[in-house]
Formats: sequence, C-alpha cells, structure tokens
Amino acid sequence: MNKTIKTILILVAATAVAYLAYNKLSGGSDEPMAKNGGGPLAKKVAVDVFVVSPSAYQNKISATGTVLPNEDVELRSEISGRVTGINFEEGNRVRKGQLLLTVNAAELQAELKKLQSNQKLYQDMETRQRTLLEKEYISKQEYDQVSNQLATANADIQALKATLNKAYIRAPFDGIIGLRQVSEGSYVSSSTPIARIVDVSPVKIEFAIPGRYAHLVEEGTNITFAFEGSPEEYQARIYAIQPNIDPATRTLQIRALYDNKDGKIKPGAFVNVSLALNETDEAILIPTESIIPEATGQKVFLVKNNKAEPKMVKIGQRSETMIQITEGLEPGDTVITSGILQARPGSDLSIRKVRVTGQK
Repeated sequence: MNKTIKTILILVAATAVAYLAYNKLSGGSDEPMAKNGGGPLAKKVAVDVFVVSPSAYQNKISATGTVLPNEDVELRSEISGRVTGINFEEGNRVRKGQLLLTVNAAELQAELKKLQSNQKLYQDMETRQRTLLEKEYISKQEYDQVSNQLATANADIQALKATLNKAYIRAPFDGIIGLRQVSEGSYVSSSTPIARIVDVSPVKIEFAIPGRYAHLVEEGTNITFAFEGSPEEYQARIYAIQPNIDPATRTLQIRALYDNKDGKIKPGAFVNVSLALNETDEAILIPTESIIPEATGQKVFLVKNNKAEPKMVKIGQRSETMIQITEGLEPGDTVITSGILQARPGSDLSIRKVRVTGQK
C-alpha cells in the first residue's frame, strides 16, 4: 500500500508541475488565447454593415444591339442578257421607280411585234366571223374557234410584256445605291449581283433582352444607344417586338427606329443599348459584395442582436456597386458587407463601420 500511495503522489506532483509550467508560458491566464481576439477560437467577427432603407431606383436593362438599314436589297436581273445601259452613279441617292439598268431584250421585242401582228389578224377575223354569225352564215363553233385564237394572242402579248418589263431594272424604294458589280456589255442572269440599294433613313436598332422582362416592354418606349468608346448618345423608339421568346436563348427580340436624317449612323455597326423599364421610389438596394451565391439561390448575412443570421433573398437589377433586392429584406435590416467569409450562423459580431444609403 505504501508503494502504491507513493506512486500516486508522484503522478499528482508531476501533473501539477506541468500545469504550472504551461500556465506560465501562456501568460498566466486560465483561459484560451482566443479570448484576446487573435486566435482561431475567437468568438467575435469584425464586420462592416449596411443599413437597408428604401431609395429611388430606375430599372434599366443594358444590351448589345446591331444597326440595320430600314430597307436593303441586292439588285439582280430576272432575265438573262447583256447590259445595254447603266443609269446610276455609285454611292448616289436614287428614287423609287428610277431606271437603273437595262438588259438587252431585242429578241423579246421582236417576238412582241410578231404577236401584235397576229393579234391584229385575229381581231379582223373575229370581227368578220361575228358578222357572219349574226347573219347565221356560220355556226357558233366556227366563231368560237376564231374568238379563242384572239384571246390566246392577247394573253401571250400580256405575258411577253411582263417579261419585257423585267429588262428594265428600277429602284424598288428611295435609298442610296452602292458599288456596282457589272459594266455595260456584261452578261447577267438571275444569279448575277448588280448593286446593293439601301435605305438608311431611318435605321433600325435590333437588340434582345432577357425573357423575364417581356411583360415590361411595349411599343413606343424610348431607348438610348451609343457606339462603343463614344460619349455621344442617341434616342430611338421601339416599333416592333417579337411575339415569342426565343426558346434557345430565352431572350426577346426587339427593334427600334432612329430617324438618322443626317445619315451619320451606318448599318452593320454594334451599339450599346440602354432600356429603362420602370422607376420606383421604394426600391431595396444593398452593396453587391453583400451577396453570397449558393446552389439554391442568393444569400446575405443579417445582424440580429449582434449575431450573424443568414437570409435567402431574390435579386433584381444591379449597377456597378449596388444590387436590387426584390424579396427577403425589409427597411431597417442590417446586412454584413465585409467579414462575410469569417461569419457563420450565430457568430458574435464586432461592428467596425456602419453605412446607410447614399454613403460610400
């Protein structure tokens, strides 16, 4: 027994010495280093916060658009033949119906004269046969044969005139004609490009917006557009909206008109488009850095009784620094803007800086 008691006393003494040595090395404190706020077991997380309050906000959509001409046609001949006349200057403005180019149609004109001669013959025959029919010198069947020949000759002439008219290529609308691709004497067919005629006053601005905003857009709404790198902005008006959302891109196609009276805007250019949807005085906006993306949605940390409390939210439009919250927050809520990575549900918080709407 004495030997056992001695062993126990030695172990107790060794434990006491070890404890005193550890206590001395840790600064004499009976609590973990983390109480001083610097260790991994720190209880309080230092954070900056933002106090939510309603503010005026205009919901805008930004998109990339393309400038399109009002009308754009590549001129081609509907019949084959040699070019016998060119009646336009490259790059000049032309008027609707103006004769631009003539294709040789000598064979068609000769055929037309032949048909017109036959037409005169059948007209004389029909007149004589009608007189004989009235006197009952011939049968109705004999008269009908000549009458049908005259009707056929008239139809052939009308068809040939329509074909002959295709030899004269005219401007389909007012516009500017581009560079010609043929010369006088060239042989052209329906596959030969002659020149392009473009109407650039007005021009169309085509762009697409996310389908979820389809119910907020209507014809007559104004848009603002500008060229990349240019400070100058232009105003256009929406005149047409695609009736369906593209199932592949989930976007809605829209077109707007700009008068372009000075012809400064060139078709084919890319532009940045801004579309204002609606304006509200009661929008909930918070700094973008407050948002925590998750697989199930978007989350923020609120400050409740100096503790971190997670809250799922729904977001709307965003600017460079702020993002709209459409669901999940109320005026007066306080959200964490920095220190988010260290915050956990229920973490004690040490608030360093408080921001409100309008402050940077």
